[in-house]
Amino acid sequence: MTKLLLIILDGVPYRNWRRLFGNLEGWVEQGEARVRQMRSVLPSTSASCYASIHTGLPPQVHRIWDNADIRRLEFPDVFGALTKAGLKTGAVTHSYWSEFFNRAPFDVVRDIEYDEPEGPITHGRFHTMHGYGHANQMTPSDYDLFGTLTRLCEVKGIDYGILHTCTLDSMGHRFFHDCEEMDHACGHLDAVLAPFIHRWRQAGYEVIVTADHGQDARGHHGGTGEEQRDFAFYYFGTSPLPPEDQVLDQLALAPSILTRMGVPVPATMTAAPFLTG
Repeated sequence: MTKLLLIILDGVPYRNWRRLFGNLEGWVEQGEARVRQMRSVLPSTSASCYASIHTGLPPQVHRIWDNADIRRLEFPDVFGALTKAGLKTGAVTHSYWSEFFNRAPFDVVRDIEYDEPEGPITHGRFHTMHGYGHANQMTPSDYDLFGTLTRLCEVKGIDYGILHTCTLDSMGHRFFHDCEEMDHACGHLDAVLAPFIHRWRQAGYEVIVTADHGQDARGHHGGTGEEQRDFAFYYFGTSPLPPEDQVLDQLALAPSILTRMGVPVPATMTAAPFLTG
């Protein structure tokens, strides 16, 4: 059985992935990883994309239009399908993921950390970014988040894990992406992430590193612009991928994860998977 980790770095446009993430690009250059371009759903708003990533449904169906209406989704999703198949799942993410796929509303004492064998999320470790604003991002350290996911892998034995961090998205909204601050932030995150990818690979996990959406020159996303929608998709694994000139559909990510892990794809996930079992 394939074990898989999905790493989502929120809000990084395709061009900044390809020019600033030297460790990821080094693995591509050495043939240990492959990279493709992926396009988000519309609206290219964070919560809308989160819901689509794990349900394979567009916002016009799951009805998460923006970041204001967060609720438990009623559609089949990646966590539920994996748990039903007897696999262990883990999430180290923003609390929205817990609300979408486990229960809502989010209770910070009850839900900040939980271990629930019946799932859908077996092992959850969440953060809220409560008080987020322009002057204070309220984002946890990415290093701590990577360490937390690694602990779920090594101590809890998860088969599938997702990590989601808003650091670069928050900085992009504040500084915009074409600036010294973002050059440094992207390069630093790439350096912090690299040893964890090595460790996860040594532990037998395939790894996907990608985003939920991009971000344009004015720090915006939600609309149709290529920089708002398009981002990189790095894959450390052995499945074939579509040709390099094919832009991957974000709606195909959920069925691709399930197909790769050998789990039946719910009928609601109609996009053709681009990973094989």
